[in-house]
Amino acid sequence: MNEMITIAEASADAMSEMQIDPTLDLEAEIQRLKKEKNAIILAHYYQDGEIQDLADFVGDSLDLSRKAAATDADVIVFCGVRFMAEVAKILSPNKTVLLPDSKAGCSLEDSCQPEPFRKFREQHPDHVSITYINCSAEVKAASDIIVTSSNAAEIIDQIPLDKPILWAPDRHLGSYLAKKTGRDMTLWNGSCIVHEQFSERELIRLKTQNPDAKIAAHPECHDGILKHADHIGSTRAILEYVINGPDQKYLIATEPHIIHQMEKAAPHKEFIPVPGADGSCACNNCPFMELNTLEKLYLCLVNNGPQIVMPEDLRVAAVKPLERMLEMSKNIPVKKDDAA
Repeated sequence: MNEMITIAEASADAMSEMQIDPTLDLEAEIQRLKKEKNAIILAHYYQDGEIQDLADFVGDSLDLSRKAAATDADVIVFCGVRFMAEVAKILSPNKTVLLPDSKAGCSLEDSCQPEPFRKFREQHPDHVSITYINCSAEVKAASDIIVTSSNAAEIIDQIPLDKPILWAPDRHLGSYLAKKTGRDMTLWNGSCIVHEQFSERELIRLKTQNPDAKIAAHPECHDGILKHADHIGSTRAILEYVINGPDQKYLIATEPHIIHQMEKAAPHKEFIPVPGADGSCACNNCPFMELNTLEKLYLCLVNNGPQIVMPEDLRVAAVKPLERMLEMSKNIPVKKDDAA
């Protein structure tokens, strides 16, 4: 199988950021180009608020790709990171998929490269491979089932008890799921640079200062954070929890750009981001997500690039574990805060 994914950059004579007219109304131009090209703009919750407000859909990665696939758009602009744009291409092979910045990667994807992952699988031939969606298309193609943070536990519960499980790439999410499901899983040693940076000491300090606040955390956080959380869930589940909950103050232990949606939906409530390290750094912001800007969003529409290019044999292989996840998800009772 040819497994080369390429990101086709804009042509050599394409417009650069330096050439953008500083008087240009970027938001108006993006809307004009979107209509002209029959494009749809997707924005992950971790994007800057100005990009979220321009998007046709804001949400979690898989949910966004499924919504885009259901539209008649010819072009998908995915304001997120590379693996998310790849999923959009996997589910919409006949659509053009653009990523505003080709360098917008993911530490989890980087920590789990295809060849070492294949060797990991070869060392455990009797295991079923369950892989978090935060990985490359090549790793998806080498996996048995892809899962999201919102459906992973329920899918693991469907695996026969006598079948051993390999989990990749996030060790913190894997550890959390092992405790939640009671399953003994062999974990890949990867982590999210954002969620690993959250400081338990700073969280305790914030909780002491705000004793009436509830703590909502993403399961990619380490146990030092999760053991204090009142709610653990996917980005969408966290959003639903804080919007619909009766409390008025929340400490948020996930990438803080999601607070933009919280403040729009519940302006009367207070949302406090949990800091990382010594409490003074901005290391709880995803540096990859922040590579996407309004200027780059405009340029990718003008230049028709960077564009995700994926060999069909790889796409077909990568879609199989996604389809298995969707099939197994039919057995999961629908809850109000479920999210892909």
